[in-house]
Amino acid sequence: MKIALVTGANGFIGRHCLPLLLAKGYEVHAVSSRIASSKIGKIHWHQVDLLDPKQTSDLIVEVKPSHLLHLAWYAVPQKYWTSIDNLNWVQASLNLLQCFYMNKGRRVVIAGTCAEYDWRFGYCSEHITPFSPTTLYGSCKHSLQNILHIFSKQSGLSAAWGILFFLYGPYEHSDRLVPSVILSLLRDHPAQCTHGNQIRDLLYVEDVADAFVELLESDVSGAINIASGFPLTIKDVVYKIAEKMERKDLIQLGAIPAPPGEPPLLVANVSRLYNELGWHPRFTLDQGIDQTIAWWKDHIKQGG
Repeated sequence: MKIALVTGANGFIGRHCLPLLLAKGYEVHAVSSRIASSKIGKIHWHQVDLLDPKQTSDLIVEVKPSHLLHLAWYAVPQKYWTSIDNLNWVQASLNLLQCFYMNKGRRVVIAGTCAEYDWRFGYCSEHITPFSPTTLYGSCKHSLQNILHIFSKQSGLSAAWGILFFLYGPYEHSDRLVPSVILSLLRDHPAQCTHGNQIRDLLYVEDVADAFVELLESDVSGAINIASGFPLTIKDVVYKIAEKMERKDLIQLGAIPAPPGEPPLLVANVSRLYNELGWHPRFTLDQGIDQTIAWWKDHIKQGG
């Protein structure tokens, strides 16, 4: 039997992975530090603090997962770049990995970040672009990637590292770009943005979840970019939202400064994703934004 353990299961990506894993025949165990806000199918929920080694060990011994999808990390917007909690999550992740292996786990996939790359290169390829993180967040993630790579080679554990770029969709934190613009326009407030000339790589969250599940199902190993591979300027995304909501008049480009050190270009090479994993996105940008706007409208109606 395939038994999948998903950490961060109540989070932005994790909640979208659960029904996909069920559909592929897994017995799904979902881990969250808080009681789940929703129940999906036959999900086995576990309220566990992964920063507590004993709770983690007890969980793995109880569940004995064959597959591990590790998405949990400290992710408070802006704060996560420099938070000391990144160090705690390296320790927690290593403990989780060790417990998983010691209990005969077979396949692990962990979420990485484009912040591991040297952003001066702009176009990021797994086996070409240097990894040179400049933040504590990126450094901690990359340290974990290195350990996973060596450990999997030494132990024979099947492992992959999914490098996330930029994502959007339902349940995203309201302070992030796409939801902040949508919420401003829904409230008839100006949407204050930077100049918007930054070129980025956006992928709808349900596609991100689908890519992670396919990666977990596969035997593809090592680092692999999870992204669209299509460059877009931030202002094009912002104006697309405004056009759909018929409120282009409320967009204020250049109203706030761009963060210092922000790269002009950050796009993924998705050759491994498309060719080796055989995965392609199901949602276009238009479809993703339509669904995200609809979700936020419904969320507000329900008092969210």
